Amino acid sequence: MADLSSLADLQAASPVQAQPVHVRKVDAQGRAYATGKRKNAVARVWIKPGSGKIIVNGRELPVYFARPVLRMIINQPFEAARVEGQFDVNCTVTGGGLSGQAGALRHGISRALTYFDPGHRPALKAGGFLTRDPRVVERKKYGKHKARRSTQFSKR
Repeated sequence: MADLSSLADLQAASPVQAQPVHVRKVDAQGRAYATGKRKNAVARVWIKPGSGKIIVNGRELPVYFARPVLRMIINQPFEAARVEGQFDVNCTVTGGGLSGQAGALRHGISRALTYFDPGHRPALKAGGFLTRDPRVVERKKYGKHKARRSTQFSKR
């Protein structure tokens, strides 16, 4: 064990941790790929520079996600990074319901934007779009009607 009697000795003894370097990850076609998840839904997302067209499972965004709230959730990463209408999105979504699929798509778009341009990462991180929402449905336990619902009590 080294003698650590001064602050300079301590600095010399402890290695400095390097900050993670985020690099651009783009394929040969100029697309960035990312996977987004929410509840049981999984979204595979490819983004490339374009006119802002979003295709979900071969259908246009307003056709697949009819509710305006879900479309607003999906467009949040573009607004946070200030790149509305600059990227075309092609994605496939499986599992879960429409709300979970919209959240998975938002997560995937956010990750793909950081892969396309790491400069977008601070704004997306501050908005909380890069964090996978860990909440999932609780499993059913034996002896219960649902995860926590007990049988009805009867005195007689």
